[in-house]
Amino acid sequence: MEMDFPLRKIIHVDMDAFYASVEQHDNPELKGKPIAVGGGSKRGVVSAASYEARKFGVRSAMAGYIAKKNCPDLIFVKPRFDRYKEVSQQVRDIFFEYTDLVEPLSLDEAYLDVTENKKGNPSATLIAKEIRQKILEKTGLTASAGISINKFIAKVASDYNKPNGQKTVNPEEVIPFLEGLDIRKFYGVGKVTAEKMYRLGIFNGKDLKEKSLVFLNTHFGKNGKYYYHVVRGQHNSAVKPHRTPKSVGAERTFSENLSSEIFMLERLENISQELERRLKKSKIAGKTVTLKIKYSDFTLQTRSKTLPYFISEKAMILEMAKELLYQSSLENSVRLLGISLSNLNTPDKKSEPKENSISVQLRFDF
Repeated sequence: MEMDFPLRKIIHVDMDAFYASVEQHDNPELKGKPIAVGGGSKRGVVSAASYEARKFGVRSAMAGYIAKKNCPDLIFVKPRFDRYKEVSQQVRDIFFEYTDLVEPLSLDEAYLDVTENKKGNPSATLIAKEIRQKILEKTGLTASAGISINKFIAKVASDYNKPNGQKTVNPEEVIPFLEGLDIRKFYGVGKVTAEKMYRLGIFNGKDLKEKSLVFLNTHFGKNGKYYYHVVRGQHNSAVKPHRTPKSVGAERTFSENLSSEIFMLERLENISQELERRLKKSKIAGKTVTLKIKYSDFTLQTRSKTLPYFISEKAMILEMAKELLYQSSLENSVRLLGISLSNLNTPDKKSEPKENSISVQLRFDF
């Protein structure tokens, strides 16, 4: 039996330890050493870590002082986002040599649909290999790639042979690949969800596949449907060259913890001004205002309010942020504040996967 929607040839390209690799490339003295891009001070946060640092458990979003404790020889490097954007653009230019269907997820990763491509090459596997080689020649950096019939499997596969590797999951291999996959490797299953699945006896894709849609909906809410379909190889989201943003936000981390709402008002005004600038630049507005509060113990809290109309002006954003701030008392001193606007006036073009059972077409050359 064949799939009832067209099979695609999707590549997910993921640069290896991108920020850290750029720094090591630009400064050869850092090569082979454990480095972290970000701040090493008490309030600093790791933005990225080299593979040498990852061996010591250093990860992005980790507090700088914890990273240093894990790896005493860790070298901190100040981020240079303009440089990362420059290299990222060089990489994207290579993507566009093969297809216009490129969907960037961030500076260091993107989906490519090469079902029909500018080179007329029927092999997505060979295209991925060529792209990785061109990236190396152009930037001096390595990239990994995953190749398969949809975005979900390509994303999972790109992590399989990292760093500087690639993996193709052919159509006939999709179901066995997913059944044998550790549940922690499923894109969209975080640490908390994985622990919940363990308690329910779900340790790999095969265990997940044995659960009914009703069971998954009962235990995982709206995500249950997603898990039910992806473990069966069903993920029909197309590569979107122009991704529609779901939210726009701005935030600030403070040099000293703030303990009173009064001290936060000036910061909220600055954040609102920056958010207005970003909204105007994108020519969008939103109805739902969310205030993000990160406390000194790193716990996170969000407070939201939805208006009956769209806003994008600083004054209205600030007014809503103030209201949310005073909505309830603070639980601790605050190290970060952020404001985001969602429920935007942009068209939502999400495509849902087909709900019927499918099997794979075996004569699709990868």
